[in-house]
Amino acid sequence: QVHLVESGGGLVQPGGSLRLSCTASEFSLEENTIAWFRQAPGKQREAVSCISGYDDSTYYADSVKGRFTISRDNAKNFVYPQMNNVKPEDAGDYYCAQETRFLICAPNIIPADFPSWGQGTQVTVSS
Repeated sequence: QVHLVESGGGLVQPGGSLRLSCTASEFSLEENTIAWFRQAPGKQREAVSCISGYDDSTYYADSVKGRFTISRDNAKNFVYPQMNNVKPEDAGDYYCAQETRFLICAPNIIPADFPSWGQGTQVTVSS
């Protein structure tokens, strides 16, 4: 069973920055497609960023474009979404998800595309 572990969530002020992390202890995330999904209370889980295992191309939801950056550190086996200029609507539970068949990140990615998930980390945005 795949175990993904997210960390880095917490309280951030509007306009602030936060870096989340996703890692796995049993396998390498390199060449895997890793996506970050956000779920706000009462809303569906939505993809906010993704990095493809095929070519490291990236996707960002319009709501976070220009503010979030997803990257890999293969040496440390982490995938990071750097969240800058955080807005109240960025609050929610953030999940990293893994796909191992070189899925290309695109606006039509959905949770069902990803068979492996972490437990989530919560981001609260408040002054």
